[in-house]
Amino acid sequence: MCDTFVAITDDGVMFAKNSDRDPNESQCLDWVAAADHSMGDRVQCTWIDIPQAAHTAAVMLSRPWWMWGAEIGANEHGVVIGNEAVFTKGRYGDKALLGMDLLRLALERSRTAREAVGVIVDLLESHGQGGPCSYEHQGFTYDNSFLVADPGSAFVVETAGRHFATEEVRGPARSISNGLSIPGFARAHADQVRTWVASAAIRRRRTHEAACRATGPADLMAALRDHGGSAAPRWSLIHGGLGAPCAHAGGMLASSQTTASWVSDLRGGPQHWATATSAPCTSLFKPVRVDTPVDLGPPPTNRFDPGTLWWRHELFHRGTMASHGALNPGYRHARDSTERRWIDDPPMSQEAFDEADRLERAWMADITAAGLRDTRPAWVRREWLAIDRDARLGSAQLDREPQPSPG
Repeated sequence: MCDTFVAITDDGVMFAKNSDRDPNESQCLDWVAAADHSMGDRVQCTWIDIPQAAHTAAVMLSRPWWMWGAEIGANEHGVVIGNEAVFTKGRYGDKALLGMDLLRLALERSRTAREAVGVIVDLLESHGQGGPCSYEHQGFTYDNSFLVADPGSAFVVETAGRHFATEEVRGPARSISNGLSIPGFARAHADQVRTWVASAAIRRRRTHEAACRATGPADLMAALRDHGGSAAPRWSLIHGGLGAPCAHAGGMLASSQTTASWVSDLRGGPQHWATATSAPCTSLFKPVRVDTPVDLGPPPTNRFDPGTLWWRHELFHRGTMASHGALNPGYRHARDSTERRWIDDPPMSQEAFDEADRLERAWMADITAAGLRDTRPAWVRREWLAIDRDARLGSAQLDREPQPSPG
């Protein structure tokens, strides 16, 4: 489950997305250089291969560890895209292109948002969409919607199988979540029950209101951290913390976790910020650039590895969640002031990631020293014990300080 939204200002477009997926499904930042390809070349996507384009643009992606496609991304021309799972009435397709594959292909093959919409539609009609969308739950599949933006425009694309509808965003904001939202298309294709379980309308309303008020990247970061109006997460037995944009796993029917977050300010030259870690309420948004790859160490998987950035942060994230209301305020001011400084004068990405590592080590030491009991509901604690067990992450590891990144 996810939320993606844009704010349309007099100076241009701002974009934001939370990527909500399985709690142990690590997500990594990936930089892919521009390339020329020979006639007849093919590209292997997650489940199928398709003809390669003659030229592919440089892209920066936030990508679930096991798939070729991406949840969020930007290209060298200032195009950004976020996708959403949507639940429709028809039969979901067999293995074809995932929505995440369509997102990456559109970034690689477009110079504008309008061109990217055309790429998505053409590929959808030619190859279809379908196949397992989760590594750990192979039966989980869905259709997709997309929010596509560049410095001067934004578009929504919603799909149901090979059917689609598009809408140009006229402002001042537009948000998409885990439900079809183009009225006629939604009436024809939406699965209302699964859309309700995903709390799509609640989250879309909150992110749309936040986007309408946004004046800069900090406002979008705050919207991605929204817990539904409360300082700390609130859990439902049905869908955990999915009733707010900053999603926290712990429900019986749906248990999604925000595993990566992203903000783009496309006004006056694209500038992007990515967490490269889960739970924006415990993460720092670091400045990143399409043309400046960062060495973030070894890529993560769905198993605990303290040598990877994503899993080092999980020690801090999962430690905070035991008593979020008491522990998060201890570092929230320092987090926000650091981000304001980075927004006003973005440092080189590697410098920001190194500073974030140092800050999180200090904050983790404070959390460990506090020794507070787990205050979450009993069913949430049980769910997270199982999640930690699946990741081979024990309580002793949760109590130890994250180690610095290699190099």
